[in-house]
Amino acid sequence: MRKLKITELNRLTVDEFKQADKLPLAVVLDEVRSLHNVGSVFRTSDAFLVDRIYLCGITATPPHPEMHKTALGAEDTVAWKYVKNTLDAVRELHNEGFTVLAIEQVEGSTMLDKLQLEANKKYAIVMGNEVKGVQQEVVNACDGCIEIPQYGTKHSLNVSVTAGIILWEFANKLMAFKH
Repeated sequence: MRKLKITELNRLTVDEFKQADKLPLAVVLDEVRSLHNVGSVFRTSDAFLVDRIYLCGITATPPHPEMHKTALGAEDTVAWKYVKNTLDAVRELHNEGFTVLAIEQVEGSTMLDKLQLEANKKYAIVMGNEVKGVQQEVVNACDGCIEIPQYGTKHSLNVSVTAGIILWEFANKLMAFKH
């Protein structure tokens, strides 16, 4: 097997990305403090054609050199908006017809492997602070919660790893509706 060259990957240009048909999916970062995690979420969101990212509370906004180290330019492709209060972002998404789901361990959460999405619906996922997770008041405002099944001694994942797992699953299911 021969590794592909970067020129063989059929990457979209920034302009092509901005014009591309995005998934009906938004990401909300609730008080995420690490610039590397924010940058990683931008990069993963670019890879899976996420419509937009809401950066809330203490979550940093582009441009920032530390964020760029992991975003690698995705902070210039994926649409983003800063909203001081995460609840305001959730309300805005609800007003636009999004189903808003927190990624959190709660009573009655839906395990990711049991998640079923509907065609022609828009979804938003809320990911929380590295230590405290999604704020309880934000969880209360969401339409449900999704949990990633975990089987070891640790029952938490880094927010950027969580974003990768969740966004892959959503993209996989939402892309199936397009075909």
